[in-house]
Amino acid sequence: MDSVMTLINKYFRSSNGELQIGGVSIGAITASHGTPLFVYDGHVLDRKWELLRSTFPPEFAISYSVKANPNRAILKHFLAKGCGLEIASGGEFYQALGAGCPPEKVLFAGPGKTEAELELVLARGIGEIHAESLLEIERIGVISRRLGVQAKVAIRVNPGGEAQGGAMRMGGKPAPFGVDEESLLVVLEKLLSIPSLEFRGIHLFTGTQILDPMTLIRQYRKGLEIARRVAGYLKQPPHTLDFGGGLGIPYFANERELDMEKLREELGVLMAEIKGEELFTGTQFIIEPGRYLVGEAGIYITRVNDIKVSRGKKFLIVDGGMNHHLAASGNLGQTIKRNFPVAILNKLNEKALETVEVVGPLCTPLDILAREVPLPSAEVGDLVGIFQSGAYARTASPLGFLSHPTPAEVLVQNGEVRLIRRRGTYEDLSHDIP
Repeated sequence: MDSVMTLINKYFRSSNGELQIGGVSIGAITASHGTPLFVYDGHVLDRKWELLRSTFPPEFAISYSVKANPNRAILKHFLAKGCGLEIASGGEFYQALGAGCPPEKVLFAGPGKTEAELELVLARGIGEIHAESLLEIERIGVISRRLGVQAKVAIRVNPGGEAQGGAMRMGGKPAPFGVDEESLLVVLEKLLSIPSLEFRGIHLFTGTQILDPMTLIRQYRKGLEIARRVAGYLKQPPHTLDFGGGLGIPYFANERELDMEKLREELGVLMAEIKGEELFTGTQFIIEPGRYLVGEAGIYITRVNDIKVSRGKKFLIVDGGMNHHLAASGNLGQTIKRNFPVAILNKLNEKALETVEVVGPLCTPLDILAREVPLPSAEVGDLVGIFQSGAYARTASPLGFLSHPTPAEVLVQNGEVRLIRRRGTYEDLSHDIP
């Protein structure tokens, strides 16, 4: 409960024990839009953007990672601030264009890009494609030649283990992502040999959910080292150096938020070290945050539908579950189930009197949103909220599992509650070809 109240005091408000989002009571929001429901606070999005922008020097461009939350309203929110977008599929490219993003401000990374996806983005004038293999480079060359365009291509690099860190260490080991650092020059030579390709720079592939600023700085130094080696080989600076994402948010009781002041200081030191270095003259540095910008702005809201006791354990059965929020259930990479911050949103001023399991409506024992969590005494109709749910929640969940309707999404901005994704219906599930 302490972590919940910390989040509420930092980003939200409460009145008479009821959560307020953007000045609107959670009861009023759910009365209009029902449950289960994802609610995003536009003011939190603004605060996170402003902190991020003030932390990173002006030499750094920001490209929001669409995979974190692809809702077009979220994309438009950041595009209005001058952000670019980083995508990982053709579908995300359509989301980006639909949100009004110029194709030249889109970066395309990710393994296994299909020929159809590559043709789509090349025909529309994408800003950069970040290649992940020799075969992909050859494929881009063939398609760009056929289309008569010059493809702008960066190479995604899986660096050595000394650059790793974070809750999910993705680089520094065998991986389907990027090319191994030790193979980089071979891959670069291949790219340079294809006339229809223009080499743009390097994309660093390391880790995610990083809460230690010094881990990020170590990774940035590694990125500079790799880019410096490439620039020396080419005898000219790279156009871009993409440090990837990785900035994390605290989910669990033992986690502390990323120290942005320390990160700002260390970035200042880093930039001072390379100031005047000819190998980086004109290079555009890029970061691709997703979770950091949107994660804390979102809350998943469900309603208690039943309460039961089984062999001495009390269960709150709510109307949404792992089909909407796989990460909160612990089934998206957790080895041991840990609870996201959870609260009864209409009883914030009441003490925790019982320890319960919060479970969804699915016919699987995996559908547990919170295990052994202390909460106030609950009643049918109470609203349960899962905080830190703006990123990798709805978008990373098996929405079709058990054929429940999909949850709606709303954005609250300046006291206005706006539906940004309608709730699914049973009719939506009936489109199979007989």
